[in-house]
Amino acid sequence: MRAIRFHEYGPAEVLRLEEVPDPVAGPGEVLVRVEGAGISHVETQIRAGLMPGIALPLPFTPGFEVVGTVVATGPDTDPAWTGRRVLALTPGGGGYAELAAIPAGSLHPLPDGLDPHAGLALLSSGVAAVGAFAAGEVRPGETVLVEAAAGVAGGLLTQLAKHAGARVIAAARGSRKLAAAEDNGADAAVDYGLPGWGDAVREAAGGDVQVVFETVGGEIARTAFGLLATGTGRMVLYGTAGGTPPAFDVADVLQRGLTVRGFASVLLPPEEVAGLVGQVFEHAAAGRLRPVIGAVYPLAEAAAAHRAHDERTTIGKTVLTP
Repeated sequence: MRAIRFHEYGPAEVLRLEEVPDPVAGPGEVLVRVEGAGISHVETQIRAGLMPGIALPLPFTPGFEVVGTVVATGPDTDPAWTGRRVLALTPGGGGYAELAAIPAGSLHPLPDGLDPHAGLALLSSGVAAVGAFAAGEVRPGETVLVEAAAGVAGGLLTQLAKHAGARVIAAARGSRKLAAAEDNGADAAVDYGLPGWGDAVREAAGGDVQVVFETVGGEIARTAFGLLATGTGRMVLYGTAGGTPPAFDVADVLQRGLTVRGFASVLLPPEEVAGLVGQVFEHAAAGRLRPVIGAVYPLAEAAAAHRAHDERTTIGKTVLTP
């Protein structure tokens, strides 16, 4: 079969299209004919060697988000999976390929009527958005700041906050991404690549904000932290797309009466993740979540897709198709 692999860490160009043996479903696994694989920020960071502590067996096939059809089951696996269209978060990668062996415990049936690429966008980013949103405890009438609002999770958080009756200020970089954030329902959009963007948020909000959904880190996070309302402000950390985790003065948190929370789905037991996935699909079926598919690349152009992520030109979900 054809698969994308990298033999060393580095820029997008280390990704190679190669012919490799077909995988075989082992005990507790299924074999999936891949229809699409989602590209995530984490994958691009792993490929670049920017995730300390993660040692992969090289050569490695990325691809942790997969949609496709089960074509075979391994030993000790329910044969009823055969023929079903599924979504999966694959713990060992392998999705950038025509076939992938995936633990049966990682499978989620693709809901009837749901576009497979939309399912990919909803799977990991939807779980992040629903989990982070719950941690933020957004109330009607509050003002919410969503960073990286043109990304998949940021767009979904914007939609959830609007449906909850909040006023949403979206923060992104560049006119294309600001327009995308407004398409997701944001009441105002601010470019955090410009000087004084924090003042622009306060002007749009009419004051401080009650909730910040933080995923950028660095100076962006520090500015956003300063925008939180004294006594009621909550910041939810659910990623570090900028590469530098935010740093806060604990005394400042105490003196201003703020709450800082973190959400990471990788820390949850499988049954809790499954519950969040169910909530995501319920929201989608009810029309409360509408993921944006930004670009679809053929498998052979995986390097170009990663390069677009590295250059931060992507909007919404990027998908690879075999």
